[in-house]
Amino acid sequence: MNKRNNSVFKNILPYMILCLIVTAVLVYLNFGGNVVHELSAGELLTEIEKEKVTDITITPKSSESIYYITGKLKDYDKNESFKAKVIEAEIGDVTDYVESHKLNEYVNESDPGSSQIVYILVNVLPLVILVVLSYILFSKMASGNKSSMDFGKSRAKLSENGGDIKFDKVAGLDEEKQEVAELIDFLKDPKKFQKLGARIPKGVLLVGPPGTGKTLLAKAVAGEANVPFFYISGSDFVELFVGVGASRVRDMFKEAKRSAPCLIFIDEIDAVGRQRGSGIGGGHDEREQTLNQLLTEMDGFGANEGIIIIAATNRPDVLDPALLRPGRFDRQVTVSLPDAKAREAILNVHAKNKIFDKTINLKNLAQRTPGYSGADLENLLNEAALLAVRRDKNAIGMDELDEATDRVLMGPAKTSRKITPNEKRLVAIHEAGHAVLGIKLEDAQEVHKITIIPRGHAGGYTMMLPKEEKMAIMTQKELTDHITGLLGGRAAEELFLGEVTTGASDDFKKATNVARSMVTEYGMSDLGPMQYEGQSSENVFLGRDYNKTRNYSDQVALEIDKASRKIIEDCYDIAKKVLKQNEDLVHLLADALVENETLTKEQIESLVLTGKICTTEECPVSDEPTILKLRELAKAKKIKGYTKMTKEELMDVLKDELE
Repeated sequence: MNKRNNSVFKNILPYMILCLIVTAVLVYLNFGGNVVHELSAGELLTEIEKEKVTDITITPKSSESIYYITGKLKDYDKNESFKAKVIEAEIGDVTDYVESHKLNEYVNESDPGSSQIVYILVNVLPLVILVVLSYILFSKMASGNKSSMDFGKSRAKLSENGGDIKFDKVAGLDEEKQEVAELIDFLKDPKKFQKLGARIPKGVLLVGPPGTGKTLLAKAVAGEANVPFFYISGSDFVELFVGVGASRVRDMFKEAKRSAPCLIFIDEIDAVGRQRGSGIGGGHDEREQTLNQLLTEMDGFGANEGIIIIAATNRPDVLDPALLRPGRFDRQVTVSLPDAKAREAILNVHAKNKIFDKTINLKNLAQRTPGYSGADLENLLNEAALLAVRRDKNAIGMDELDEATDRVLMGPAKTSRKITPNEKRLVAIHEAGHAVLGIKLEDAQEVHKITIIPRGHAGGYTMMLPKEEKMAIMTQKELTDHITGLLGGRAAEELFLGEVTTGASDDFKKATNVARSMVTEYGMSDLGPMQYEGQSSENVFLGRDYNKTRNYSDQVALEIDKASRKIIEDCYDIAKKVLKQNEDLVHLLADALVENETLTKEQIESLVLTGKICTTEECPVSDEPTILKLRELAKAKKIKGYTKMTKEELMDVLKDELE
């Protein structure tokens, strides 16, 4: 208590000194150095008769016939004066008396007491100003002291019901919504679970890549249950001083218990929940104290108290094991990237307030955006809307969606960058090499777009998407065809330009990573079905680990390098072989790219089938099935090598099916 009083005194001391200085200045200006002699009426009359009065000021008080007189005498110094109070009955009319004695100078002023306004200004206003200034001064001091005392208070913000977000605004997370549906039922009616002795999970950990909707899902749970929603970031607990974070944790749970049933959402919990005393960034006293308090609070409050914690993270692998045990975070829900059906649902949610052209099909757009998160899709539609406004259009068209897709993936087009004809041809040959391998390899990805317009750090790119969306399981043939497709650009440069460029560096990086994973993780080499990694593979959605240790010898490391090199060299040989066999198609696509700069999927198909880019009117559709249709049938029948067959060969093989 004494420390607090000393702190308050130290805060007040500067203001007290300031007030003393101001008072001293005012006193000096008004009274400092001035000597005022008070004379009686008789003494004043004597001095007037002796003609010693040199200056006189008379102020009458008419209501009482009293005169207040001030002035100076001959023998006074500059800082001396006199004052007197004279009653009219004593000397009669003072002014006449002064005039009769022929004084050199005098002033007859009106009575200031007769003006109420002057009286208020002189007597009341200074007091009012002093009271107001005192109130402002002490209120600021009180608020400052209060904020300093709130240093250890919780930083969690309260929303009554999650901001009115319901499950209808959370698209594409059907399984995840089912996992948290029990929480909503419990928050609405806890007695229903208590009756059967069921213990609802105290904590649910949402893990997944950024932008997949973890925070949105937590808000929707609170919105559906219509309960108070406390939300805070993990970094809000961590402070410079040890113990502050722990204090904030205690205060947060104290407030939550008063508002129960309620929901607490901790975003980016890995900021405070990292493993204690291990790895890079371990040994942080403040964070460890905060984590210890969080563990105590989660395990401390009784079952069915009505408080549920939902936390989100991109790095579940770095969390402390004590945080993940049953009784704290009982359940982990992985919020994955959406599939085609989920992406369509997400697009429909974000498209409600936007105007699209009648030709736009969001289902087709969803199929063209594999790997996009919910945040990516929202950004894509927003970019398309901005482009439509910039182009003064009344609706969002396919051109805007295509451009927005490219902007999200690669950045804005460098249309102002000057490209020489030689460089343009080089990039066209490079991208045509990728495209031809995508067209001809059976298990390669499907070519959707080719462009030689620079974007970001790339001089051009070929958009290749999976022919069908499936789980993250790939065969060895699919991986080798993927590597072969990545090496197609360099192979085309070597074959058709007679020189190589730096444009394939990113392709090499991707191909090397895939080849090395085939050797060290997937067991797809002569080294056998073994995994050569320093740590067990866990779900890491963000960041990297720098402290891995090797669990194999230098001799095995050499064998890994040899096996990876062999995969790359074999795929490169296949790439050159396929491109040699389709040299005409490479030059055809390259010529079209030089002329048009961008080729869509339909234009590529037209070039492959007819040798030129044409519309339906220019290239009439016959009753005879197209080669693309024949290839689809051959793929369904699992006919080997169908991509290398001509149209006539496919029709002969599929004769029975066509009939």
